[in-house]
Amino acid sequence: MSRLTDLVSQVRAKDPGMAVDLEREFAALSSRLPFGLNFERHRPEAVELPLRPVRTGDKVRVLPERGSTTASDHRLWRVVKIAAGGRKVADLQLLEAAQAEEKSVPLPNLVVVAEFKDTIYPGLVSTGKVERGGDKPYHTVINAENFHGLNALTWTHRGKVDAIYIDPPYNSGAKDWKYNNDYVEEEDLYRHSKWLAFMERRLLLARELLNPAESVLIVTIDEKEYLRLGLLLDQVFRGSVIEMVTTVVNPRGRHRPGRFSRSDEYLFVVMVGTATVGKEADPDFGGGTNVPWRTLRRSDAASARGKPKGGAAQFYPIYVNASGRIVEIGEALPHNVARSKAPARRGCTAVFPIRENGVEMNWGLTASSLRAIHEKGFVRIGRHTPEMPQQWEISYLTSGKIEDIESGRASVVGHSPDGSVIAQYVVDKLKTPTSTWVRPSHNAETGGTLVLGELLPGRAFPFPKSLYAVEDALRFFVGAKPEAVVLDFFAGSGTTAHAVMRLNRQDGGSRQCISVTNNEVTASEHKKLREDGFRPGDSEWEQWGICDFITKPRIAAATLGKTPDGEPINENYEFTDVFPMSEGFAENAEFFTLTYETPVAVSHQVAFARIAPLLWMRAGSRGSRIEKVPTAGWAVADAYALLTDLDQATPFLKAVRKTADLSIAYIVTDDERRFHAIARRLPESVEPVRLYESYLTNFGFAHGSEA
Repeated sequence: MSRLTDLVSQVRAKDPGMAVDLEREFAALSSRLPFGLNFERHRPEAVELPLRPVRTGDKVRVLPERGSTTASDHRLWRVVKIAAGGRKVADLQLLEAAQAEEKSVPLPNLVVVAEFKDTIYPGLVSTGKVERGGDKPYHTVINAENFHGLNALTWTHRGKVDAIYIDPPYNSGAKDWKYNNDYVEEEDLYRHSKWLAFMERRLLLARELLNPAESVLIVTIDEKEYLRLGLLLDQVFRGSVIEMVTTVVNPRGRHRPGRFSRSDEYLFVVMVGTATVGKEADPDFGGGTNVPWRTLRRSDAASARGKPKGGAAQFYPIYVNASGRIVEIGEALPHNVARSKAPARRGCTAVFPIRENGVEMNWGLTASSLRAIHEKGFVRIGRHTPEMPQQWEISYLTSGKIEDIESGRASVVGHSPDGSVIAQYVVDKLKTPTSTWVRPSHNAETGGTLVLGELLPGRAFPFPKSLYAVEDALRFFVGAKPEAVVLDFFAGSGTTAHAVMRLNRQDGGSRQCISVTNNEVTASEHKKLREDGFRPGDSEWEQWGICDFITKPRIAAATLGKTPDGEPINENYEFTDVFPMSEGFAENAEFFTLTYETPVAVSHQVAFARIAPLLWMRAGSRGSRIEKVPTAGWAVADAYALLTDLDQATPFLKAVRKTADLSIAYIVTDDERRFHAIARRLPESVEPVRLYESYLTNFGFAHGSEA
């Protein structure tokens, strides 16, 4: 390097301009870590914007004809001119070509493209909401390419996020993620460096959003990229504590011929600032808490009646009288005997383990085992649902919980009307979690796939995370932060937001989750839709996208306790907090789609309706929202205020002082002196923000430049 410095000095004497250029390139090269993770930083990605009208000056791609199966043309063109007189044709010029090329293309065959080195000016359009949480802040779901979604959040939440939980694509070589609108195949020689470039750009923005004083980033990953991801995290979050947890998500293992069956994956935990891992109650010794019960009916598909796992001894009637007490536990019925053949008992209902869809399951214990613990009060009758195939819920204490009672770690403090015990742990003992998690609640099938199936019957999503696994991971870091802001920018099926709702229910918290996901369709659906003549942007296409088909409906279903068809969800949540899914949550949620504005439209307030949600989010996503430019020159919402006419500053300031819980005052002016004059008159608890200077300055840089 010293030799290069000498050569630059020699050039400076003859050509100062060239010396400056050489020094700039030299500085860029020397900034690369020679002993860190070095990889090909591919050209910034590009995202197609099918819902954005084509304008003169736009970058575009030319789409294949409808119904065509030919490969897309990924070359970028500039729109030079759009024909006047109603002719829907644009004149194009090829970008970054060795030889100039021009052509005219019908507007419907063009799609606007934004490269990640381009400056964007984001807005949001609301596409629906769910409101059950009173004055609690809103969870938000943003339908956007997550890089641009993160860009938008740099204005609303820079340094304000307490926890980020992400489950990025695992780069398996299957059609599970795209780079520059193409699936990255296993044989792609650059797939690892493409994945690293893809992740680095997002992690750099995530770092800007995390609270530097105390926050956490949790990233799940499998063995294909965990080594590279660990090095990348070490470079991006230099100085932070980084640990890795192994978690069993598939106890049976995933069969791979000639290889180990994979049963686990990893969580990288990046602790920023003073963040530390919280403690958890010792499951064998948690004082003051009720001893948890387990649903007697088995839930896994392999335990259905007639399947080998359940055997022939665990399908039998439990006779419950009208008062909700067990009168008798009957004998097991052979697999070939219909349950209608079971003996009747006067005044009793014969309860069998039957799912809501009519599938016969097995009980978790044999009849003799259940009788033995029932005599001691360790079997409980729950909710009565006479319209369901299984008319009474039945729970029991597992052998471990019974041992806790008999050993004195838990104490019987009373009995329920059905004779079952009410037991609590005697002493509250906390422990530091280990770095290996083997927890039934983290099973991705029962806690992920089956839970999603109850919320969204008939809708499939590949490999959803266990709801309880995400809940546990977040609890270690935001359990003591009842107003924490949590972000998931690979939101997928919406598990993280769902987990935050459960945490809120457990302690009455007001945590809020921001979920960002695109509306990409699956690879198989993509092929079929193309063959049917549809394109991204068509309603027939968009309705099958991840955000519209899975994420938003899942969060709405969890909140309301009803499926998208309006039917009650007839299953219970398990672990930590057991209650019927049909109860839903006392939460609010709103759904948005990201838009792409022009700085002129923003500064002239033409785009105000689409900027308005960002003002509201920056103020905490709570309460009312100012949707239009106020005709009076000012307006006050629950959490923020807006002044558009400085001549109305006096009544504006008077209204601000009278409104409790205001956090921000947005002041629209080009006059910095007058802005500061008004800002000085605001209450100390109210942050002054100069619109639109603050917004335009924030986004006036190319966030997608090479790292």
